Amino acid sequence: MNTIACTTTAYAPAQWPAFAMPQSPAPMRVSLAFVEHRVNIWLRFGKPSREAVLDRCRRTAVFDPSAVCCRVKWLGNDFGTAMWQLMVLQAPAGGAPIQRIGGVLPGAHLLLRTDGERGVKSVLRLIDDIEAVGIDPCAAALTYWTTLGNRLASHQPLPVYDSERHAAHLAREALR
Repeated sequence: MNTIACTTTAYAPAQWPAFAMPQSPAPMRVSLAFVEHRVNIWLRFGKPSREAVLDRCRRTAVFDPSAVCCRVKWLGNDFGTAMWQLMVLQAPAGGAPIQRIGGVLPGAHLLLRTDGERGVKSVLRLIDDIEAVGIDPCAAALTYWTTLGNRLASHQPLPVYDSERHAAHLAREALR
């Protein structure tokens, strides 16, 4: 019978050099595109810190950490609509976990996602209602977007975001 001598050493985690540690979160870059009757990827709301035009069909919007935006994606083919998708995204902030999303670098915190024409159009109507009250959808409570996504997924009645709910959100933020 063969025996192998096994030696163990204490494992010490490697220390990262100071220059290799991330100093600040990378800004979120959202790819946008428009090709008539084929592709339309646009921002429904959001305040990019800057935009870069790549060519006549493509551009990129850059968001600062913790910024919120809504990206709508429509794809078509020779037979009509192939895909509807809406996502409410929050830009990554200092060490917070993020999800990888196609067309969003390095990723984002996904607050809401809905697919299909019916779901997307219902969320777009709610966004219109929020703006009609005079509230910027970027300033709405993050919990509203997640609740809205959960209600859509479970086919429950959709919550309304009104000035009373927004005032409660602002009061809660003031306590932090």
